[in-house]
Amino acid sequence: MIKGEDKTMKCHFTVQEAAEYMNTTVRFVRRLIAERRIPFHHIGRHVRLKRSDVDAFIDAGRVAAITRATFWGTA
Repeated sequence: MIKGEDKTMKCHFTVQEAAEYMNTTVRFVRRLIAERRIPFHHIGRHVRLKRSDVDAFIDAGRVAAITRATFWGTA
């Protein structure tokens, strides 16, 4: 880690760090990797996930709030 660098602003995560970042289990992250649902990098025998890829996965799962107009189908 570079001196003065904030650990929360890491560019790549380990599987454990990605699980902590997404507030989920390591098993879930490993399943995402095995099912190729999230991009990852092999560095030797290590697996790393790019922070922007993790953020994109989270954003892709976003569900918009329902409004009165969308509820009644008048939108």
